Amino acid sequence: MRTSRTLRPDPVRARSARTAAGAVLTATALLAAGCGTTADTAAEGGEGSGEVGVVLPMLTSPFWQAYNGYVPTMAEEEGVAALPTVNSNNDPAQQITDMNNLLNQGVSGLVVSPLDSAAIVAGLNQAERRGVPVVAVDVAPEEGTVAMIVRANNRAYGEEACRYIGEQVGSGEVVQIQGDLSSVNGRERSDAFEECVAADYPGIEVLNIPAEWQGDLAASQLDGLLNAHPDVAAIYMQAGGVYLAPTLQTLRAKGMLHPAGEDDHIVIVSNDGIPQELEAIRDGEIDATVSQPADEYARWGMYYIRAAMAGETFEPGPTDHGSEIVELENGLLEDQLPAPLVTADNVDDPALWGNSSGASAEPAE
Repeated sequence: MRTSRTLRPDPVRARSARTAAGAVLTATALLAAGCGTTADTAAEGGEGSGEVGVVLPMLTSPFWQAYNGYVPTMAEEEGVAALPTVNSNNDPAQQITDMNNLLNQGVSGLVVSPLDSAAIVAGLNQAERRGVPVVAVDVAPEEGTVAMIVRANNRAYGEEACRYIGEQVGSGEVVQIQGDLSSVNGRERSDAFEECVAADYPGIEVLNIPAEWQGDLAASQLDGLLNAHPDVAAIYMQAGGVYLAPTLQTLRAKGMLHPAGEDDHIVIVSNDGIPQELEAIRDGEIDATVSQPADEYARWGMYYIRAAMAGETFEPGPTDHGSEIVELENGLLEDQLPAPLVTADNVDDPALWGNSSGASAEPAE
């Protein structure tokens, strides 16, 4: 049986490359010196200096609006001089242009949330030629050079959704509203969901809607699909930030939005953990979401870019912030942050970022 990975907090294992001193500080030395936090290791490696450009994929999603709101706060806490964020408007080509523009402005580091895992490589190569470190947030590039990928385990998202839906409905037709399959996030969530269903819930038939992170596309395709399949038992939305409102509007317009507990209720599981999803769980409109940590994405994106500008590098292993750094097949390192499943049982947990005062931050101008 496939299970989700559990990330346990342990002291971080990192090494700080000190160019001036020519010394390498290994994880063992860090622990022997009593440096139990990643913030301590960054401070020992020297302060990263210079301005940092932050490139967003879009601002049409409440998730990215929240992340955008957290960026200046986390940058200040980490001592990073972050420029005003740049919005690529869901356009991979524009994102490469945005990166090049920031490089031409002389930034010392880039924090980028890739729209397309393959297309972003052109921007990464430009940064590498300029000697500018890059941290990728939320989406892993297929290749290229980044100091760190700050992300959660996206396969676990698909598996969590599969298991929750499988346990609730057992069999029947289930709609999966996919993300953009040119993004590793969309591929991993889709593959994990479908593999879990095939292995453990053979009575479920998955009906896919490739919606490319576009709410209007999701709504139009869902409307047509429900006309042909009016008895769907569940819906898995891979991004509540862009799919929640159009999905609920479509179901409501068709008279198919019934509260949890009623016989005709369609089980709905989402990903993101935005405040609107948490409220929908409280209202019984959806059943669960996987809370993707917008605040921690901003925090650790800023931490790792400062560390990279200071010449620090890292190794695979547990961290002191409840995550684990893993080495991907392409050799890149990814800090996989925890992303808990949220249901009616824990929706009011104050530790969830969607319940925090900063979760509804308006996008910066």
